[in-house]
Amino acid sequence: MAQTPRIVATTGDLASLARAVTGDLAQVEAMIPPAADPEAFEPRPSDLAKLKGAAIVVRVGLGFDHWLDKLLSAQGDASVNRGGSGYVDASIGIALLEVKGSSIDPANRDGHAHGLANPHYWLDPLNAEVITGAIAEAVIRVSPAMSEKIIAGRDAFIARLKARLAEWEQRLAPHRGARLIAYHNTWPYFARRFRLNIVDVIEVKDGVAPSPARLAKLAATMREQKVRVIVHEPFEPEDAPALLARRTGAVVVKLAPSVGSMPAAADYLALFDYNVGTLAQALSAAPN
Repeated sequence: MAQTPRIVATTGDLASLARAVTGDLAQVEAMIPPAADPEAFEPRPSDLAKLKGAAIVVRVGLGFDHWLDKLLSAQGDASVNRGGSGYVDASIGIALLEVKGSSIDPANRDGHAHGLANPHYWLDPLNAEVITGAIAEAVIRVSPAMSEKIIAGRDAFIARLKARLAEWEQRLAPHRGARLIAYHNTWPYFARRFRLNIVDVIEVKDGVAPSPARLAKLAATMREQKVRVIVHEPFEPEDAPALLARRTGAVVVKLAPSVGSMPAAADYLALFDYNVGTLAQALSAAPN
């Protein structure tokens, strides 16, 4: 095994957490480019080359990065395929929301991004404990000599994370129970952690624009429940949120669903610094 193992993560969030654990002890690369919509990502032949020589592959799982299975199969390295020492499904051990059916089958190839459960679990910052634990264990498996430094690196990151989490919770505490509308069903884990209430989502089916009837119903719900903030994402169409804002007087707030999706969300801690700060400011300023 090379002195500096290569870690390939499917998303910027997982790559950022891998860097937080390993520091300069590993080379870490994300497959989905920054500012790309991860749920619309389709790998190119060049992405197969990124897996070559990888000691560890880290994925979101739950059907979110279903396209990885075909690449891993083509690449043919058993150590980073399912069951291999360098294979990490970061969803294992997470308390999942919106679980479909009676069990989670890790081999499910469902192409729909929310096929098994809601996959946006990285948006609860406390889930980073589980994710970084799995990454650290994989690094130690493939490079046992690094054990002490990897454990120390993860411990230091978790300490920083928990200190920041206390700050984030304090910042959003005055807005507990605040009602929001979201464009896409990205935010249940974030909402659960910070005690927010996602009343409904604009996009009920991935990539399908809401009908006029759907928008009329949402506008009525927003007026009835006094929803003052619409959470939007940089990849999504802006016309429907803008229309609802005009009809209801709500404000549209652009949040970052992933590391790298907006310039201010450059790493995992910055992702929450930006989202918590932006949302708290919007809720404080929103009309009653």
